Amino acid sequence: MSLYDDAVLVLKGYEDQAELRQIYLDHLAAHPDGLWKACHAGHLTASALVIDPSRERVLLTLHRKLRMWLQMGGHCEPEDASLRAAALREATEESGITALTLLPGGPVRLDRHPIPAPCHWHLDVQYALVAPPGAVQEISDESLDLRWFGYDEVAEVADESVVRLLEATRTRL
Repeated sequence: MSLYDDAVLVLKGYEDQAELRQIYLDHLAAHPDGLWKACHAGHLTASALVIDPSRERVLLTLHRKLRMWLQMGGHCEPEDASLRAAALREATEESGITALTLLPGGPVRLDRHPIPAPCHWHLDVQYALVAPPGAVQEISDESLDLRWFGYDEVAEVADESVVRLLEATRTRL
């Protein structure tokens, strides 16, 4: 199965955010290249909120370009077999943590946000991952910092999209 086919299947199976889900599906129908950064009409991305094994904290990255505390994530790559695989790859690369485990049940939520030209939109498919016991994070080239935050601290450092992702993740847990 291609990454495109996986994305359509995942989105059709996602039961929340019906209006936004349809925007994603319409985008893919109109843009067969809608998974790739080169699609200037916007493209799907995959991200993941990393949760500590005690399920009391989340790992956020201080994004180098945006200078914002965010979940791990980014663009799909040709070698990604699925959106889940893209989210897992991005989280592993950006956190330095191996053996991350995806929460079951598919994406936690969707988040569409504007980005600077030439592209105009990221249509982010967001997952949640649990770090293994004793995991040690390592800052990547894409980050200025990488830090664990208690659930109650996230709203103080991150924007509303990360707060909504955390809320959806806690509901899933």
